[in-house]
Amino acid sequence: MINFDLLGDRAQNVRFSPAEIGRYSRHLIMPEVAMEGQKRLKAARVLCIGTGGLGSPLALYLAAAGVGTLGLADFDVVDASNLHRQILHTTDDVGRPKTLSALEKLAAINPDVNVVRHDDRIDAANALELFSAYDVIVDGTDNFPTRYLVNDACVLLGKPNVYGSIFRFDGQATVFYPPHGPCYRCLYPEPPPPELVPNCAEGGVLGILPGLIGVVQATETVKLILGAGEPLIGRLLLYDALAMSFRELKARKNPRCPICGTNPTIKELIDYEQFCGIQPEPVAEAPASDELEPLVLARMLESPNAPVLLDVRNPEEIAICRIAGSMVIPLPDLPSRIHELDSARAIVIHCKSGVRSRKALEFLRSAGFRRLSNLRGGILAWIREVDPTLPSY
Repeated sequence: MINFDLLGDRAQNVRFSPAEIGRYSRHLIMPEVAMEGQKRLKAARVLCIGTGGLGSPLALYLAAAGVGTLGLADFDVVDASNLHRQILHTTDDVGRPKTLSALEKLAAINPDVNVVRHDDRIDAANALELFSAYDVIVDGTDNFPTRYLVNDACVLLGKPNVYGSIFRFDGQATVFYPPHGPCYRCLYPEPPPPELVPNCAEGGVLGILPGLIGVVQATETVKLILGAGEPLIGRLLLYDALAMSFRELKARKNPRCPICGTNPTIKELIDYEQFCGIQPEPVAEAPASDELEPLVLARMLESPNAPVLLDVRNPEEIAICRIAGSMVIPLPDLPSRIHELDSARAIVIHCKSGVRSRKALEFLRSAGFRRLSNLRGGILAWIREVDPTLPSY
């Protein structure tokens, strides 16, 4: 059972209107919740970091459950590619700030919940001040710099971090809460190299998957507020949607953890982009000499000496759209199929947005190819600037 109290006596003076009594009546007749537990929910302050795939079901259920204050931290806008999984948002919301779209849906579900928008990017300069106003922090992010930032800020402030992650058909969930259990760094001391980290845009995600993991996060959040049951502290829940299977791994505290261990060396927030090996975007710099603009490529493809157009995307992406006449060799297959390319001819490489094609260019260059170019912005830029009849994704 949980033996810590996140709210103190803050819930004692909470009152409910007759309408609220009716709304929460199914909670109030449960001995594990009852009036005292519902007061704790109304007094609680929860920060949801991200209002996307995980944040959508999380925020919906926390609002419906009667959590009194919900903070929504997200600086992004709704994109059409979000809609298959981010159920807080609709087609009419495309282009709007996610926090604004989310606020409207949550207010419609439960007008008694105080929804607070945080539209600025969370970073080392503002995280501690932001997190200090909340009782529970729920991490619904999809990148390593923010995960380490959220972890470190929660450890420094003594806040529970309800964690979830998703990719393709797989999901994870746990609660990081030193000293009661490990933190994120105990499980993942070092981030993986950036070039080995696919994201949802590159690798995809089953649209239904974040619904399940987000609901697990919402459940753990409510349990922490109520002080009921056994939280996922020290337990990492693994979900495989293809096999419809759950596994649980023990997550142990690392006494040598640099932030929650016996002798911590991290005592303030750091530069998390640098820690994760992510280089800052160049400012006001000319494009690399081997970058080719889409309109320039379009003219080159009309000439008698047109270059070879090499598409290094995956077969699933090729089925969505393809530049006519392109040669397809997925990036993972390039080392074994390099003999299919003529090093004497000019080769223009492209992928979805230019990241994988840059890796392919560097590989071919190391193999002795010299007449190489990378299509700036990939096929997405080609669609925007040359051929808008092709479907974007």
